[in-house]
Amino acid sequence: MSRISACTLSHVIVTMLLASMSSASLAWVYPEHRELALSAVQGLDNDHRQVFDRLWQDARTGDEARLCALGADSEQGLTPACIDWAALTAIAGDHSCSSREMFETARASNWILNVADVAAQLKLDLSSLPVTAPPEASEGSKNLVTDAQRNLESQAVRARRINALRTADIRLQRADPAYATRAGSNNAHFLLARPRTDISPLEYAQLTLLPDSELNAIGVYAFFHLSALQKASRLRHEQLTDAQRKALARSALADEAFALHFLQDVYASGHIAGTWGDTSQRKGTHDFYNQNGLEAFTWRGGNRSVVLMGDAHMRSEDAMVAASAVRESLQQVLDTVSGRAGSRDVPPAPMAPAEPDGFDVCGNTTMPRREPALRAQQEHFPLFVTTLGETPVPGLGPGLGSMPRFRSEVGPFVGLAGTIDGRAVNRGFVASQSANGTVGGLDLSVRAGVGIDGVMGDAGDGLVYASLGLRSDLPSSNRFNDVFQGTSSGNLTAAIPARSGIALRFRMPYYLIPGDLLLTSPLFLFKPKAYKDMAVVAGNGGLLGLQSGWATSIGRFQFVLGRELGVTFYGRAGDDQLIAPSDQPGGLGRLVRFKSTSFDLPILEFRPYRAFSNNQSSSVVFQLFAAADVPRGASTSYPPGAPTPDLRTVWSLGLKIVFDWRYYY
Repeated sequence: MSRISACTLSHVIVTMLLASMSSASLAWVYPEHRELALSAVQGLDNDHRQVFDRLWQDARTGDEARLCALGADSEQGLTPACIDWAALTAIAGDHSCSSREMFETARASNWILNVADVAAQLKLDLSSLPVTAPPEASEGSKNLVTDAQRNLESQAVRARRINALRTADIRLQRADPAYATRAGSNNAHFLLARPRTDISPLEYAQLTLLPDSELNAIGVYAFFHLSALQKASRLRHEQLTDAQRKALARSALADEAFALHFLQDVYASGHIAGTWGDTSQRKGTHDFYNQNGLEAFTWRGGNRSVVLMGDAHMRSEDAMVAASAVRESLQQVLDTVSGRAGSRDVPPAPMAPAEPDGFDVCGNTTMPRREPALRAQQEHFPLFVTTLGETPVPGLGPGLGSMPRFRSEVGPFVGLAGTIDGRAVNRGFVASQSANGTVGGLDLSVRAGVGIDGVMGDAGDGLVYASLGLRSDLPSSNRFNDVFQGTSSGNLTAAIPARSGIALRFRMPYYLIPGDLLLTSPLFLFKPKAYKDMAVVAGNGGLLGLQSGWATSIGRFQFVLGRELGVTFYGRAGDDQLIAPSDQPGGLGRLVRFKSTSFDLPILEFRPYRAFSNNQSSSVVFQLFAAADVPRGASTSYPPGAPTPDLRTVWSLGLKIVFDWRYYY
């Protein structure tokens, strides 16, 4: 491989790895985020609700057509015509990188209503799916039939969930091209792991909130919540013009909505297990706990615990716990605005800007330093304690006592693959051989590549690999002479003889046409973000979405035409030989020496079995494929001087069974 080709391939692999990191960065899906905020507002008492409604009316001034009349509109259908305040918590973080960008996106972008449409449909799809413990986490019965039936039912529900998320992710990526890559540069959506068991709530707060600490969900929440409180204090203490009051109301509600997205993330089980580990561990641990749930204790202490689920698995119990914290946080802002009797007095902050905060949670990796006049004061801490005391205690970092970690099929691997296949051929190589036949074959190869399964979810496939192996074919069932009347069969009479060859195979996703990620790889040097977005789309089914996996209760189907190419070089160890009919009537035939190159393209793939344990995976894959066997270098070795027949390409359609084993590093 040339230096340019190697560099090109490395660009593609690096880009796909970066994309896979982002897949583990999101917590609750859009409709879940909005549902938590909606529930929090609906649970406000009359006094708080009146303050909220008044602030929202001020905040939407000038944008009444885009921003809903109700800040929490419970009657929205499948095609929302406007964006309410509750939806801002879903747009935050996942579809915008700052409070300022979030509000501008909501009020002025051309695409955000398309995102809201997708979310409304996803909410409907998920609402019909029960969230129950998987069979392996439940006590089995003594009836094998009952257990098998339960497994099938569980797999059917899981398949429907995967397909609903698959469809939503594809539509969201089309509406918002930065959706999959926006949050992949840091751990802003995760809780920081505890460094030791005896860390106090105050010490943990300092770990998460101090400037230059690693960006994390608690820190981001507190940063934007403080901004909202400071602007709310200006609304309470200052004499403002009507325009100034409305601008501050907009800014305070925007900052609070952005903050609440990350407070909600804290209650997703996959985000409690900590962020340490490589990409494979982070994603695998995140996915496992989101799907299987996690028992969590809060910083408040005591022996009361709660089981929490995660992304796309939210239950009413999860919503109740998270919405309560969201409501408490929102009430602090509303109390600050109204000066409600009995509320803690938030000190004035005249330097607080009148526009939503612009801190970029996607482009930064550490907590920012505030201006001295805008730093947290002693009066703020009791408010944070009230809210954060009810948040889950995260898992320990690396070492003894840490939560069990799980890996996903992400990262470099080496592996072995064994293949058994059979194919129907349309004829032999010689022009006079027109009878159809069949050919069987075996293939054993070693593989190396990068596993990036599920860039945005289980339906994705960003697998990149190259393999080298040996292939052996049986003789074809059709004979070298269509009029041959003998009863013998095998290599002597076959139109296509038994052969062996060196087999190469290469697999890579593509954006629109096969190989386009390689062809456009120079774009990585000049516009890395655009190229990264292309790679994410490629890994999740391509621009047309035709190549995403489709889950069923019996396995996963995927249209893969153009993603994989196999090339087999026959005759490299010495020319192959076939018998061709004689060029003279009644002749005995000719012995022809030749080589050939076979190209095969998988079309449809079915994976009924897949297992992954720590750092090894195994799977069985069925592939429907088409092939073209192109002969070359033909010469007649017997009888001497006989003309060499013209050899033609042999076309075939076949089915192969692949046994795939990989070891991940």
